[in-house]
Amino acid sequence: MPTERVLDWAAAATGGEARTVGVRALHEWQGPWLLRIESRGRLTEAVLRAPTPRIDAAMIATGAAALEFAERHSLPAPRLLGADLLGETAGVPATLETVVQGSAQWSASSSIERLRTAGAVLARVHAVSTAPTDALPVRPRPIAVDDFAEDRRTGRMPTTTLLEIADEAVTACGVPPSEHVFLHGDVWPGNLIWAGDEVAALIDWKTAGVGAPGVDLCELRKQAAISFGPEAPAKVLNGYEQATSTKADHVAHWDAVAALNTPTELYDARATARRDTFLRTALTALGA
Repeated sequence: MPTERVLDWAAAATGGEARTVGVRALHEWQGPWLLRIESRGRLTEAVLRAPTPRIDAAMIATGAAALEFAERHSLPAPRLLGADLLGETAGVPATLETVVQGSAQWSASSSIERLRTAGAVLARVHAVSTAPTDALPVRPRPIAVDDFAEDRRTGRMPTTTLLEIADEAVTACGVPPSEHVFLHGDVWPGNLIWAGDEVAALIDWKTAGVGAPGVDLCELRKQAAISFGPEAPAKVLNGYEQATSTKADHVAHWDAVAALNTPTELYDARATARRDTFLRTALTALGA
């Protein structure tokens, strides 16, 4: 749980004479945390982010920089209420952000149209070209803090023939040339908050950065394939290309990169099989 010092900082970041009266962990027993803050008889909610065993200070700084960037460009994201990246007041690096009203739940009846909408929202994020910074570095793959392909190469994780072939093919091709755009870095259905049939916000920007549009686009395609089946990735691409009025580049390459940056065995056999089907389709398109 956050310390009293962090909670006091968070309350003060909302302004006025405020105090934190409720704390709920949003990731099992770890942060981020949903805070209830009382000020002059009124209750508000905010999301506190601070280091945990899975989130370090660099991720906190990246999340803050990403939210500031998103606000400058009117992108659908939470708004930053406060940041103490050196921990001078809070005691640890910390940020406070608004709570986005809506739901991350997907229903079978709405999933296809939502996949198109999600693709279109990613096109909005990628509409801004930008240079890398310390807090928003180049991201060569989705969730770049993980490198499961490297783990397999070095024997830290078991592998399969399919994954070995894919890794060799991607390495041989090299990184396709692309402009650098703003990236979310971890696009999956759980990070999309819906208000009706519209995306209210993308949340959880701790692995944001800059890089090729395919890093985000094909991560969402992979996640759609795993969650909804082999027809789903085309819906994401359709929404993306309609929004940009252009054909996305190097989709098969980035599909393979996204598939490779997963554990060898996923959370159940069906998910692993769907990942493998998605990867085989990408390899066929690459001629591997």
